[in-house]
Amino acid sequence: MTDRSRCLVDVKEIPSAELADVTGITLGVFVVGNAGLIWLGYTGIARLMELRRGTIRGQSRTMSSNGVMYHNVDEPAVQRAVSDTLIRYGGNFSSAIIVGAKGVYIYTAHGRKILDFTSGQMSCLVGHGHPEIVATITAHAAGLDHLFSGMISPPVVQLAEKLIGLLPPGLDRAAFLSTGAESNEAAIKMAKLYTGKYEIVGLGKSWHGMTSGARAATYHSGRTGYGPSMPGSHILPSPDAYRSIFRHADGSYDWETELNYGWSLIDQASNGSLAAVIIEPILSSGGMHVLPPGYLRAIKAHCEKRGMLLIVDEAQTGIGRCGSMFAIEFEGVTPDILTLSKTLGNGLPLAAVVTSKEIEDTCFNRGFLFYTTHVNDPLPAAVGLKVLEIVLRDGLVERSRVAGLRMKATLERLQTKYGCIGDIRGRGLMCGIEIVANRETKAPAIELGDALAKKMVELGLSANLSTMKTFGGVFRMAPPITITDKELEEGLEIFEEALRTTPGTLPL
Repeated sequence: MTDRSRCLVDVKEIPSAELADVTGITLGVFVVGNAGLIWLGYTGIARLMELRRGTIRGQSRTMSSNGVMYHNVDEPAVQRAVSDTLIRYGGNFSSAIIVGAKGVYIYTAHGRKILDFTSGQMSCLVGHGHPEIVATITAHAAGLDHLFSGMISPPVVQLAEKLIGLLPPGLDRAAFLSTGAESNEAAIKMAKLYTGKYEIVGLGKSWHGMTSGARAATYHSGRTGYGPSMPGSHILPSPDAYRSIFRHADGSYDWETELNYGWSLIDQASNGSLAAVIIEPILSSGGMHVLPPGYLRAIKAHCEKRGMLLIVDEAQTGIGRCGSMFAIEFEGVTPDILTLSKTLGNGLPLAAVVTSKEIEDTCFNRGFLFYTTHVNDPLPAAVGLKVLEIVLRDGLVERSRVAGLRMKATLERLQTKYGCIGDIRGRGLMCGIEIVANRETKAPAIELGDALAKKMVELGLSANLSTMKTFGGVFRMAPPITITDKELEEGLEIFEEALRTTPGTLPL
């Protein structure tokens, strides 16, 4: 009976744990597995065939205790399929095939465990596969996942109440969308409708998303080849204390003169229809540049002078990442519109746009329309609510602040040992490390940055968000704020080893 030629399916390569899910005690067939002869009922047969098809494709799926979900992956075959099937949307894909993610680690098909110091796409605030997030997703996938866009559910209202309760007065109404680009698009549309004007001002190193209005306010990269952007798009010089040419007599950064000069140019270029400024408190994609103290307040004053609204994009800084619940708390500036995304959903597509009662009422009365398929969906809203609960209950805002100080101190120590580290900047668990070829000239070292990134991954650390040249030379470290001291130390030790063993790091 155990001769494989007489069996319907040979399942030697399917893990026993998965076979346990498909065995039954009804009419069926015998199959041969690693545990010997197994009897399958009709339901089990269907599930087994699904597993078998997945294994043939290199996709046998089960989450094992070591964080790996996809087993027996044929990596060369998957890489060939990547070339044959996927659209490239921002440089080349990573060469590694990721088959699992758990906590602060990701796992490759090649069997490697890598510390994730970018929290996925700067989003997994409380780590990959957090058990409470998993339970929330599971429950809502089974019982309350998606509704007609005009319907309301408890988790949406509860998330709005919780979020508004954490924000200053004047941010009193919320809507929940899918991505940061969507929330910024909605914010820009509201600003135009409320003010009756159409010109939008952004910073030179900004990144607000890929939809039309958000992309028009994104000056970091990706503007060529698509024809005209939205009319009325204006640019301010980005604050950059390390490289700006605007200096006081003592050599210190003169951001006020730089900002005022930028506004003088905008006033010259404007058609008299300035609607809003959109700004990030930390320009992460632009190189992890923190706005100088007083900058956001000055921007607010410039907006008020011109009858403009202030939109603050806290996609990456919000929900504790930068050592406070929101980055706007550092200066006590309340924007007219606040947008959130990435961290709010812990990697799930969830974003928020929050504004005042007055702005919301006015926009509603003027026919504001942002009717999307997934607006106010209950499942992601429930996840956002759970993220807030975890962050507040577990004291993760303070954890981010303290761990960030520890990380920055270690990086500053490394700066004294390696001349290629030109600048260290950031706040909380958001740190940027600018790699240069020469500290005196501050010449960028794109190739060295790329070599360091490859060495870090080889050693078990992912700390470079993108392979695009415009990101090169600046490492961004933003691990989950649940990271332990031991895990943080492990990642920083890997970074130090990469500096020690990569040619061109200019040991001092």
